[in-house]
Amino acid sequence: MSESDTDPRESDTDPYRWLEEVEGERALAWVRERNAETEAELARGEEFAGLVTELREVLDAPDRIPYTTRRGPYLYNFWQSAEHTRGVWRRTTLDEYRTDEPSWDVLLDLDALAETEGEDWTWAGARVLRPAFRRALVSLARGGGDAVVVREYDLQDRAFVTDGFRLPEAKTDIGWIDEDHVFVGTDEGPGSMTASGYPRTVRRWRRGTPLAEAELVHEVAESDLAVSAWHDPTEGFERDFVVRYRDFWHHDTYLLTAEGELRRIDVPDDADTSVHRAWLLVTPKRPWLGQPEGSLLAFRLDDFLAGRREPDVLFAPDERTALAGHAWTRNHLIVETLEDVSSRIHVLTPDDATGRWERGELADVPPLVSATLTDTDPDTGDEYFLSLTGHLRPTTLHRGEIGLPGEPIKQAPERFDATGLTARQYFARSADGTRVPYTVVGGTDHPAPTLLTGYGGFEVALTPSYDSVRGRAWLARGGTYVVAGIRGGGEYGPRWHRSALKADRHRAYEDFEAVARDLVARGITTPDRLGITGASNGGLLMGAMLVRSPELFGAIVAHVPLLDMLRFHTLLAGASWTAEYGDPDDPADRPHLAELSPYHRLTADRPYPPVLLTTSTRDDRVHPGHARKAAARLRELGHRVLLHETLSGGHAGATDHEQVAHNSALEHTFLWRTLGARNG
Repeated sequence: MSESDTDPRESDTDPYRWLEEVEGERALAWVRERNAETEAELARGEEFAGLVTELREVLDAPDRIPYTTRRGPYLYNFWQSAEHTRGVWRRTTLDEYRTDEPSWDVLLDLDALAETEGEDWTWAGARVLRPAFRRALVSLARGGGDAVVVREYDLQDRAFVTDGFRLPEAKTDIGWIDEDHVFVGTDEGPGSMTASGYPRTVRRWRRGTPLAEAELVHEVAESDLAVSAWHDPTEGFERDFVVRYRDFWHHDTYLLTAEGELRRIDVPDDADTSVHRAWLLVTPKRPWLGQPEGSLLAFRLDDFLAGRREPDVLFAPDERTALAGHAWTRNHLIVETLEDVSSRIHVLTPDDATGRWERGELADVPPLVSATLTDTDPDTGDEYFLSLTGHLRPTTLHRGEIGLPGEPIKQAPERFDATGLTARQYFARSADGTRVPYTVVGGTDHPAPTLLTGYGGFEVALTPSYDSVRGRAWLARGGTYVVAGIRGGGEYGPRWHRSALKADRHRAYEDFEAVARDLVARGITTPDRLGITGASNGGLLMGAMLVRSPELFGAIVAHVPLLDMLRFHTLLAGASWTAEYGDPDDPADRPHLAELSPYHRLTADRPYPPVLLTTSTRDDRVHPGHARKAAARLRELGHRVLLHETLSGGHAGATDHEQVAHNSALEHTFLWRTLGARNG
């Protein structure tokens, strides 16, 4: 099985195209060879086995916080453990949840189901019918993929409904209308899916009838991203909505009238919108109605549909603050913001008497701590669950009701020795002078093995969090950990994201390089002791660093990465990301994508640091061919590269704690061996 020495930059024929055959016999044989090499180099000996065991200990710890979702009188949770590696779907009451060891009512045991059916089932969620909460649409994925099998489940009988709603494996979108009807978009055969691999149609499907006879609600073009519909069952505000997703960042939202007509909600097509009872909330991504991008605007929906455009401004960003999220209770709106990547939590309450919104703080959040709403009750009360965490602060889960004192209801214990460690925030100056935040977690006063991570895409913000696995495998062993909030992400709202879109992507990479240089300038590390890691779009960031500035780094780890930016749009869900990166088939975009594409810029005449690439055969989002082909090309050019591909795991790369622990042990063993002996 030879590897071609053809340079992909000099030919229209990719010499490693055969590695894109996900389950091709030749490709999988090659993958098995690479896995064997990686396992032989990294996974031998007692030290590796001990690290896997240590990481399994924190992943399986019974005193982890079981996060829940309220549905009626019960709190629901999905839980994986040493005893239930695939997991169980279960529920309990609030009184039980307050105890140290709640009594859980198990609804569905995935381990038992997988064994009975001989399937590699993983949990992909459930939609429970409001307000009775007896029926659920359960989604099951084979090997952790995005495509799911859907089955109706009876929560009282603890059984799948024999003649209920059922759909075969597909990238399905489904949701309840009432007990006998659902909105559904799924693969119905040739022509029914978009180029991105998502449904082109949404239908109203009645129980007991063939899907082929279901009423067509809306259909979009093959070039669109997807279409979706959902029903709002809120008593007194029942209504249906349809969304046409043109691409990842542009969409049209419609109110579906009783006559079956679509009435567009006239907001900018890149704005985020949501509806709760009488209110329409809008976050524009560009200035609109005299308000800045990234603001949070409120309208009464009926007034807005009648043409009135005078918003209540609930949040306006500045150079240091951004909107991070919001969620309703029945009567209040809780708003999450970021100030230099630290959280603030506000409560806003509409006052019908004055027409104004009352404002207050929900919680006092320390610096470099993330506060995240994990659940609220938008239907019947003002309950909320709020998670507080930091790089060295184990998570505390608070529960409360607006207007009443809150309570810490769950506290995670420390999982690694943080003695002498601190979390400090710094700012680097990028090539164009932009101020880029990054946080250093560590404890030495001399250059140490350092691991830097970033993402820089899709308006995703990297915020402080307590990572037990990273803490055990890296921090507690003497390593320094750094998180960079580069452009392309959401650390400072839409402007931060937009500044690194498409042809401006290089700004994200310049930001990351600036952080790396700043770490060295401050004496925190040295290039030969600086490793970097990232996943998915962050894996593309790792590939960009490899070909742009390899001299800055001592090791690179890229998980489920995008690396071929001239063919990404033809592979699995890749077409959905052209709004983020550009379209290789567009002459205006192809030059910057060719310049960006790590796979096509690999060369033999430049020294590269050692590279570890990981992917999953069952990743049906980012094609495993990206990592496979890059590994093959690096091998051909004589560079040191290892590839590890799990046969299951989906885009997460793992479906159970054993896989997570093993994959993490591979990564950290590679980093320690490459960057130098650990300090502790």
